[in-house]
Amino acid sequence: MKKKVSILEHELVPLHEVMTEQEVTELLKRYKIRKEQLPKIKISDPVIKEIKAKEGDVVKITRNSRTAEKFLSYRLVTK
Repeated sequence: MKKKVSILEHELVPLHEVMTEQEVTELLKRYKIRKEQLPKIKISDPVIKEIKAKEGDVVKITRNSRTAEKFLSYRLVTK
């Protein structure tokens, strides 16, 4: 019987985290933007399915960077 492997454990998949409402509010205020102005990520994305994010959630993606150590990006989950 095969063990199911999580896509989140793959070395090329960056850390994805669903942000709290307070974190989203602070993010939008810091960049003076509306939620709809954030880059989008589809609800059908395998990582989004795995972390059980819902439409309307904002996901913080933390990537490793050779020059900046950590690089943060944010995506709005859409259909």
